[in-house]
Amino acid sequence: MAVLLVSMLLLALPGMPALWLGVALYGLHLGLTQGVFAAAVAASAPIALRGTAFGLYYLIIGLLQLLAGLGAGWLWQRFGAQAAFGAGAAMAAAALLLAALRAGGGARSG
Repeated sequence: MAVLLVSMLLLALPGMPALWLGVALYGLHLGLTQGVFAAAVAASAPIALRGTAFGLYYLIIGLLQLLAGLGAGWLWQRFGAQAAFGAGAAMAAAALLLAALRAGGGARSG
């Protein structure tokens, strides 16, 4: 999540160096996460339903990406690229915070 957050922040900045580094970090984020997500789906689904689980997973991902793309497009048209990528950074920061809170809460005992 931190790589995604940094990539979105860089993509919100003007200039080609920030763009190239932001795109590279976004690609790194995808490389780090996509295999993990697929492995989690495979590990959690019964063998007989593994194909259905992958189909449902990618259906949900596709629908959410469609909604995210529509929202980002609207932000870009209305407020500019910085707003669209800034919103992406805010979502990544919120997800990172929630993951940290969940991890911290799970480590406590009693």
